[in-house]
Amino acid sequence: MPGLCEVKFAGKVANWIAGGLQPKISENVQENVQAKLDTIVLAGHSKGGKTAFAVALGHAETTLKFSALIGIDPVAGPSKCKITRTLPHILTGKAQSFDLNMPVVVIGTGLGPETGNCFPIACAPDGVNHEEFFYECKPPCAHFVTKDYGHMDMLDDDVSSLLKCMCKNGIAPKDLMRRTLGGLVVAFLKAYLYNQWEDFKAILEDPNLAPAKLEDPVFYP
Repeated sequence: MPGLCEVKFAGKVANWIAGGLQPKISENVQENVQAKLDTIVLAGHSKGGKTAFAVALGHAETTLKFSALIGIDPVAGPSKCKITRTLPHILTGKAQSFDLNMPVVVIGTGLGPETGNCFPIACAPDGVNHEEFFYECKPPCAHFVTKDYGHMDMLDDDVSSLLKCMCKNGIAPKDLMRRTLGGLVVAFLKAYLYNQWEDFKAILEDPNLAPAKLEDPVFYP
C-alpha cells in the first residue's frame, strides 16, 4: 500500500542519516562540518505531514531519536471514512491520543477544507486535517492556522496548473504565506532546540506580527 511504503521509506532515510550523512558531508565539503544528529526534526506537508506523524509514532523502524515534529497542513485521507484514509491509520478521534514524547507544531490552512475549482473533494477535508492532528497531540504542542490560504499556497509559484485547480487557493500573495510558514517553523525550532523563546512567545501573544493573517494560536506548554 502506498501509505505504508512511504512511511517505510521515510524510516530508511532516517536510518541512512544516522550512518551515511557524515561521510557524504566529509566527502563533498572541504570545511570541517559535523552533522548534529542529536537534534533531528521530522516535518512534512499534506500526506507527507501524516507520514512524519506516523514515523514519530513508531510505524517505521528507525535508529534516530527525533527532537521535534512539524506538521504542515497534514492530511490523513480524502474523508473521515476509515476505508478511504491512507495507511497506517494513526488518527483515533480521541483527544491527546498520540503517544509522542517531543514538542509538536501543527500549521494548517483556513481554505484547505474547501473544494477547489475542478475537483469535488477538498484537499484537506474536515475530520482528517490539521485540526484533528492537533486535537490528538499531547503537550507541548502548538497550532497555527493561516486563515486566508489554501492547502497548496505555500508551494513555489510555478506549481502545475492541475494542482492549483484541485485545491482551493487564497487570493493574497503567496509570498506572505511562505514567509509566515518559514517564520513559524524557525521560531518553534529556536524555542525548543535552542531555548530561544523570544520570537515564539511574540507570535503567540500577537499573531498580527505574521505577514499572513493567522487565526488565534493555541499553545499547550
